[in-house]
Amino acid sequence: MSDNVWLCDTTLRDGEQAPGVAFSYREKKMIATRLAAAGIDELEVGVPALGSDELDLITKLAHLRLPTRLSTWNRAVLSDLEASFRTGVQGVGISIPVSDQHLQHKLRKSRSWVLEKMGECVTLAKKEGKYISLGLEDASRADLDFLLVIAEEAERLGIDRIRVADTLGILDPLEVYNRFSRLTAQISIPFEFHAHNDLGMATANAVTAVKAGFKAVSVTVGGLGERAGNAPLEEVAVVLKHILNRTIAFDISQIDALCSLVSSITHRAIPRAKPIVGADVFTHTSSVHLDGIRKDIVNYQAFPPESIVRQHSIAFGKYSGAKELEELLNTEGIYLDQYQLRKLLIRIRLFSRRTSSPLGPADILRLI
Repeated sequence: MSDNVWLCDTTLRDGEQAPGVAFSYREKKMIATRLAAAGIDELEVGVPALGSDELDLITKLAHLRLPTRLSTWNRAVLSDLEASFRTGVQGVGISIPVSDQHLQHKLRKSRSWVLEKMGECVTLAKKEGKYISLGLEDASRADLDFLLVIAEEAERLGIDRIRVADTLGILDPLEVYNRFSRLTAQISIPFEFHAHNDLGMATANAVTAVKAGFKAVSVTVGGLGERAGNAPLEEVAVVLKHILNRTIAFDISQIDALCSLVSSITHRAIPRAKPIVGADVFTHTSSVHLDGIRKDIVNYQAFPPESIVRQHSIAFGKYSGAKELEELLNTEGIYLDQYQLRKLLIRIRLFSRRTSSPLGPADILRLI
């Protein structure tokens, strides 16, 4: 199997299900254009069945002719698909519940109904020549033998991709691997993993799915999405490229700009310690770490921040040492004896404790 992994972004659909988020056409266009230019493999851009406003918006996006596949989300309902066809997008996602919990206690339907509706919808979509992704909702709680039956039928129908959804975000990486590697080993259709982050394991589950043979993963910029959100594009992309050494088309140097754009549009600040894009994630304060970096930066570097247009920085606080402080001052032409350095370190620690924040070089110079 190729080590190529597809990143299928659903910021404009699942991301828009986050409380208080509703993108205008202008905002969807900005996000979609930036993602497409960065090399994202697919954009899930909305739900045409929501109504004429949404249908018109998606149609406008389709008319942009972006250099990536645009797809829509649909229930296993023929009228949903017909609305999607009118937009002109290249791909359609057909989502259908597959767990007994959802079938019995939400839809009041049988397992045979799933196969019947799947066949109807796929037949219609194939007549329209669309790329078809079959979404298996609540697959994390579905019977494995039933999932295999669905996948075999999907293979027979000529479906292009199967999306396996951990709808409640309840899986752990070991369970993802043990549960789904059987599917990827027996079925020739590419699989996509759609992770939710309710228990904080979306990124880990998404990359584990790749190790279990999945060809694609669903992501959103900043992890935006319903409830606790989805697997964050920036985390998954960096792990795939730098840790798993997989090939991705997405240009990770665009990560910072994309996250800032979506943060600005949604009015959701990026937490300082947010992996990959947080303000503090490449900032070092401990004298032990700084000494290690001075000797070999790889001692305390998970991946090169320059690859996402970031860089390491130093901040001073409780665990800072005299050596780092002296080096900073010397670059500014300031030379203190050991007694003065110790006094300054005490002031730095007191100031940091009082303000609950680290000090940058400019703060140190003001203290002097």
